[in-house]
Amino acid sequence: MKNSKLMTVLLAAVALTVLPLVLQGQGQAWVRILDVSLIYILLALGLNIVVGYAGLLDLGYVAFYAVGAYLFALLASPHLVDNIAAVAAMFPQGLHFPVWAVIPLGAGAAALAGVLLGAPTLKLRGDYLAIVTLGFGEIVRVFMNNLDAPVNITNGPKGIGGIDPFTIFGVSLGEPWHLAGMTLQPVTLHYYLFLSLVVLAVVVSLRLQNSRLGRAWMAIREDEIAAKAMGLNTRNLKLLAFGLGATFGGIAGVLFASFQGFVSPESFSLQESVMVVAMVVLGGLGHVPGVILGAFLLSALPEVLRHVAGPLQAMTGGRLDAAILRQLLVALAMIGIMLLRPRGLWPAPHHEEQDDDGKGARA
Repeated sequence: MKNSKLMTVLLAAVALTVLPLVLQGQGQAWVRILDVSLIYILLALGLNIVVGYAGLLDLGYVAFYAVGAYLFALLASPHLVDNIAAVAAMFPQGLHFPVWAVIPLGAGAAALAGVLLGAPTLKLRGDYLAIVTLGFGEIVRVFMNNLDAPVNITNGPKGIGGIDPFTIFGVSLGEPWHLAGMTLQPVTLHYYLFLSLVVLAVVVSLRLQNSRLGRAWMAIREDEIAAKAMGLNTRNLKLLAFGLGATFGGIAGVLFASFQGFVSPESFSLQESVMVVAMVVLGGLGHVPGVILGAFLLSALPEVLRHVAGPLQAMTGGRLDAAILRQLLVALAMIGIMLLRPRGLWPAPHHEEQDDDGKGARA
């Protein structure tokens, strides 16, 4: 059994390593879709800690995504130097923080924002918690949209551009890299960085799921009153869930800012939060493989459906907008999944289907 699992892991590792090299021959757009999917997988894994493990419905998760993105944009672009004289005097060469310094900063800032969100909402549950977190996400977006006066910090709706690409061991991910007669495009280089961080996030998520902390979160999810009666400190556990989940969102935001080279409030709308929640729910609440599957499908499906929406638009003589038609097709796909698989595409196994070792057991 162990040998088969090891072989599966090795085959998956080889496939994930070779995949972008094969796809870049068909055009960079396909590798870019993979890059965006990996960012969404990282977001979904973070939200799964809050929603899937702890059972706290968070509709403002995109706020932590925005915190990480804007932090990197401010620390690795000429924006602050050009607009604030004090910063220009302190950093005459400009702000160019390295990636390994900004990723921990982005994770820490997002975790702090998660705790600040969680602290006043500890006694809220269900719909009330969803409404408060939704409002928090919108407040952050509006805040970023208006923080361009009297001191121009976020540049308002115009966004921040000129963000530095990642540079790792002297290799800039913003330029093609020539290796052994092969040219690795920037989207391919970003893919390997994103993949390594996603693998790390998966390992952390699985370790949390099987840990004492993860079981405490699941106890709160199933029955918070019973969990409190058993002596669990539900207050601290909820704060920890918000903080750890937000950490993943902050890291994803840093990756997004560097990959795009530009951030604006439009990228952090309520629709993004709803989409990430849909990824977790449709994939399978609390089940890491299901969450990964849901995030990949819902992030890649709209791009793949571009090839379907175009011919359908032509069949109607151009009367249907391709973007709206694509959203309609995605919505129909989501409705079909929920009708056919109400517990998600890859749901977590029932407790009665597992024995103490986590292996399937017959009833």
